[in-house]
Amino acid sequence: MSAITSLSNHQIRLASRPVGLPTRDNWNFTTEPVAEPGPGGVLVKTLYLSLDPAMRGWMNDAKSYIPPVEIGAVMRAGGVGKVIASQNPAFAVGDYVNAALDVQEYCLIAADQVKRSGMFKIDPRQGLTSWLNVLGLPGMTGYFGLLEVGLPKAGETVVVSGAAGAVGQTVGQIAKLKGCRVVGIAGGQAKCDWVVKELGFDACIDYKNSDVRAGLKEHCPKGIDIYFDNVGGEILDMVLARLARGARIIICGAISQYNNTTPVKGPANYLSLLVNRARMEGIVVFDYADRYHVAVAEMAGYLKAGTMKSKEDIVVGLDTFPETLLKLFNGENFGKLVLQVAKE
Repeated sequence: MSAITSLSNHQIRLASRPVGLPTRDNWNFTTEPVAEPGPGGVLVKTLYLSLDPAMRGWMNDAKSYIPPVEIGAVMRAGGVGKVIASQNPAFAVGDYVNAALDVQEYCLIAADQVKRSGMFKIDPRQGLTSWLNVLGLPGMTGYFGLLEVGLPKAGETVVVSGAAGAVGQTVGQIAKLKGCRVVGIAGGQAKCDWVVKELGFDACIDYKNSDVRAGLKEHCPKGIDIYFDNVGGEILDMVLARLARGARIIICGAISQYNNTTPVKGPANYLSLLVNRARMEGIVVFDYADRYHVAVAEMAGYLKAGTMKSKEDIVVGLDTFPETLLKLFNGENFGKLVLQVAKE
């Protein structure tokens, strides 16, 4: 028996579709032997997994931009890992990679799945977890959503909800680098202090302990030119009431609505789009996949120069996945939520 086939792979599979917040009962914990890769295939040891609000939508049996996770399938997740066996000339043993690794200890990627998994080599000197944050899909979402959909101009006022989260921290920092005035919305004084003092936001509104409507009036006296929406619900309505002429709203997510057991609450103030000749447009990061390298190169430069920061909230242990995922929905995570599956 080889060293590879003597390994066991612990996996977490979707057992049932959640109603409201997912619980441990919605998951099955399984173990299976690890297999050697076939011709063109790669075996990756998972080190870190990205936990994202979008995962909640993938559990629903509903039409979306990506098929739902099937019942019985290993839960979908992106991650970074280390190649431990390879029959693919593009990837050598010891390479660090970013790919769709799913919620498991080892990921066997067949030759015909390498491209679909999005696997690419990463530079560990940038910090492995930053490849799941600023240099990963959250960073790509913030970069292309703000620059391609929001079209910021120097001097404009940008508001971003979920400001201390994975996407929000990137959006705010890029907006500042492009010469905008940036107002964040986050939950708790510590998060608000961090985005202002560490990331350089001009202001941050604590939605848990202050009046968001009053805060927007105070910090956006000339109206809001760009709103990057990660939460939906009431906060979206409050922003709609304060739009400037020609405003752009980027719909990235609506975390306040993901675990509803009733229909999603749409915007009541949408006629503000008409009055202000504004527009609201969605962003799905996969649409920009062929240009990720452009964003990575630019933001890696910012990280190296110290003009951008990448903050991760790391929780250790694959078996903690069901509870760790919930941190996203009660606002417990501070920075990009990452699950550490193994040490190098």
